[in-house]
Amino acid sequence: MDVAKRNKSVEIALIGDLTDNEVEVTERLLSVPAGGKCTMFIDSPGGSPYSAISLTTLIRLRGLQVTGIVTGECSSAALWPFAACLHRVVTPFSVLLFHPMKWQSEEHVSLEEAAEWARHFHHLESEMDNLLADQFGIRRDEMASWMQPGRYVSGQEFAEAGLAELVELMPIPSPSRNGHAKSTRSRMTKRQAATTH
Repeated sequence: MDVAKRNKSVEIALIGDLTDNEVEVTERLLSVPAGGKCTMFIDSPGGSPYSAISLTTLIRLRGLQVTGIVTGECSSAALWPFAACLHRVVTPFSVLLFHPMKWQSEEHVSLEEAAEWARHFHHLESEMDNLLADQFGIRRDEMASWMQPGRYVSGQEFAEAGLAELVELMPIPSPSRNGHAKSTRSRMTKRQAATTH
């Protein structure tokens, strides 16, 4: 393999509904060699919990060193793949919605099937909440204040909890009189990213 290609960082866009984009995101993750590095830009309202588990499993079992950057929203099911990222980045404008899982079905099912699904759903919700807390490296009771009844958490608050690095958006450099952009350095707020193994 060409050295330049091997060293080139893979960038993945997780934009929109997780379920609708699962195939494309999965293919992009599989293009990263096991144990390799990539960057995932996230702006997603969530989607299927099964899609969330699949992407999270893929990241962790292949040992991918993913830098997850919330460029807009990271809500609901999108939280799981973000939690699986080794390095997490948010801005003051990032928004993360934590809430209990919701079940929706448009299919006609029998009473027995509905009862079985309710049993499975209760188990799935509990296991996924435990997994999310483990991936973020926090106690479940700490996360519960965000999950019940459901709350939007700002990037600032998320970083203050020690779960991500907060990066301020830099101003656009102003041009100098000779037409060259002046090198202006903005102050950046950085926090140590939470890492999970």
